[in-house]
Amino acid sequence: MIRAVIPGAAGKMGAMLLEALRADAHVVLHAAVERKGHAAVGTAAAAGVTVGDDFDAALDGADVYIDFTAPEATGVLVALAARKRVAAVIGTTGLSPEARTAIFHAAADIPVVVAPNFSLGVNLLLGLAEEATRALGPDFDVEVIEVHHRHKRDAPSGTAIAIAEALARGRDVDLAAVRRYARDGDVGPRPDGEIGVQAVRGGDVVGEHTVLFLGPAERVEITHRAGSRLIFARGAVRAAAWVAGKPPGVYSMKDVLGL
Repeated sequence: MIRAVIPGAAGKMGAMLLEALRADAHVVLHAAVERKGHAAVGTAAAAGVTVGDDFDAALDGADVYIDFTAPEATGVLVALAARKRVAAVIGTTGLSPEARTAIFHAAADIPVVVAPNFSLGVNLLLGLAEEATRALGPDFDVEVIEVHHRHKRDAPSGTAIAIAEALARGRDVDLAAVRRYARDGDVGPRPDGEIGVQAVRGGDVVGEHTVLFLGPAERVEITHRAGSRLIFARGAVRAAAWVAGKPPGVYSMKDVLGL
């Protein structure tokens, strides 16, 4: 049985992870953690497990932790996990260069699954987007439109950026050279080869991503809509079961799913 630690256990994704763990036959809750002073500290997270406030201590005896906390916390958590040789599953988006560097260094000692989205459907969409843009060729313009709830902090979403990266791979180009993350004012005609990503925020939308392939006299659209955060939690728990015991390194959901 795989023993998992959940930091940020009282948050929206933390609650979904606890629910997903209750239904999983291979991964069990080892410890739940919140920041010091949080109202949830001392409350029950599951049978026999109360929410604590010491992540370092919670890692003792664990196999893996699952991080959907905040960008500023990720680097600290993964460094602690590396010292304890506890595998990591990281779904936090909007990571800073410093946090990404911390993940890279930790991956020398532990296996780390990093993904902007743990949904099976989204990971299928990534593959479809890459293949479609390769097949349709340069006559089709490509755009990514993402919609999320009004409280989401980062834009574009990590998933939208991952889709844009998949489109760039399909065209064999460097995304940084062709991306357009927003348009405002007199931006002129659309350059050939541009990959656009537009972010919409509002309401309680869990997550919606659409890829538009806009060609002469025809249009192809591929859309994924998330109806519940539980799909991300289930995917992350699946990743936790997969990554425990793997060699050190950075892995993706494509590795987890064998895509």
